[in-house]
Amino acid sequence: MTLSVRDLVEKNSKNYPDETWLFSPATGKEITWKSASLIAQNIAENLTLLGLQKGDPVGIAAHNSVGGCLAFLGITYGGFLATPLNLVSGHKAIEYVIKHSKLKTLILSDTSKNLIEEALKDSDTPIKILHLDPDKGPLFSNLAGGKVETPHLNDIQGSDPGLLMYTSGTTGKPKGVILSHLNLISSGQNVVNAHGINHHDRAMCILPIYHINGLCVTVMGTIVSASGLVMPYKFSLSGFWDEIYKFKCSWFSAVPTLFSYLINDKKNIKIDLKRLRFARSASAPLAPEIHRRFESRFGIPIIETMGLTETGAQILSNPMPPKKRKIGSAGQGVGNEIRISDPDLTTLGANSVGEILVRGPNVMTGYLNQPEETAKTITPDLWLRTGDLGYMDEDGFVFVTGRIKELIIKGGENIAPREIDEVLLLHEDILEAAAFSVPCQSYGERVEACVILKSRRKPTELQILEFCQSKLGSFKSPDKIHFEESLPKGPSGKIQRLKLFEYVYKKTTLI
Repeated sequence: MTLSVRDLVEKNSKNYPDETWLFSPATGKEITWKSASLIAQNIAENLTLLGLQKGDPVGIAAHNSVGGCLAFLGITYGGFLATPLNLVSGHKAIEYVIKHSKLKTLILSDTSKNLIEEALKDSDTPIKILHLDPDKGPLFSNLAGGKVETPHLNDIQGSDPGLLMYTSGTTGKPKGVILSHLNLISSGQNVVNAHGINHHDRAMCILPIYHINGLCVTVMGTIVSASGLVMPYKFSLSGFWDEIYKFKCSWFSAVPTLFSYLINDKKNIKIDLKRLRFARSASAPLAPEIHRRFESRFGIPIIETMGLTETGAQILSNPMPPKKRKIGSAGQGVGNEIRISDPDLTTLGANSVGEILVRGPNVMTGYLNQPEETAKTITPDLWLRTGDLGYMDEDGFVFVTGRIKELIIKGGENIAPREIDEVLLLHEDILEAAAFSVPCQSYGERVEACVILKSRRKPTELQILEFCQSKLGSFKSPDKIHFEESLPKGPSGKIQRLKLFEYVYKKTTLI
């Protein structure tokens, strides 16, 4: 019976010992399932020799690499708690995570050294630092001080914690989401079931594995299916399609921002459509216009999905072709029960907007050391409150209309900023867009928006405002457009809407 990540790795090693799991485009390194099993066991044994106890957190501060995947595998294989650090959150947030998780052991890559040194400079708690080789994983040379007996590894149950991943903390301190081995396996299985993935498939990971999408969708999806995983150091617009073709990838997971950049890159590319089956969109709603343009240009179906850190990523997915997909919908529940509820948690009927609730084996065990937050998020009958607003149609497809905390309340009327985003992205000169609320003496809140333009033409603010008014009417349209070169984003590339006001105005007084 498969109870843990260790069980999965050993199963894959037995069934497919000589098939390759990991590929590094940067170095040419390849790791078979048999090698992955031996390396994971070695990492687990060395962490045990360091004196770590079952469930102790082990941090990973590294960008994507073969070695980073092996580090995650080895930590969970040993019964320890893999704790990836969000490298774009800043040293203050990392300092908080290290202190809050009581981290004593950290696996560190050279590329993250300066950031971690800054985060640790005021710490009075000693932390064991292990060097991460991007091809080999964590290095343990001379740590034991001589020959020792092979240690007994911890017994692992499905309910034991395997991953501690912190939320982005856009509205306060990050919360530590605890996912058990069962949660991790269920999250990977949901991806496999939704997309029909098997061990002949090969994924390209272009999202950071210190984010839930990269780790639980792409990495866990390949572990559950015993399939291949191509692990570049980072997303490269210039090299993306070449690597997809060279490594015979059959799918990849991306966020709307990346799809937009791929559409607007005009270079000639080569795609093997018999091999590349689908692209997967998640982490933020995908604008229908970007969805249609991508499929029209490349001939690759996008499967829109939805997930959360608290659910090990995926909870919803559109069906795979030739089954009917609905553009604009995050899909139907896969491996989860889904319902739409009012503030009193009463289930609403079809096409009624309310909070999206989810229940299933992938739902977290809770937030680390925050029982009150856990109780507010997970109901007594185990429904997780996502904080997302949406509605479910008669066919069970869920349409996300926004975050409860992101709603713009203008003159007592609720405005979903996503509706404004989608209109702005219809404009031929806009590459990225995000609407947000601004405090207002007259209406309580008003609508403004940030946009990033494409390079070829520069429309005026008035032209964009008139474009919005022609499609939205004057009440919902932005009162002001801010032209930006970049926007605040989380590790997956998702625009952090709740930070836009501070980003633009750098103040909090009414205007």
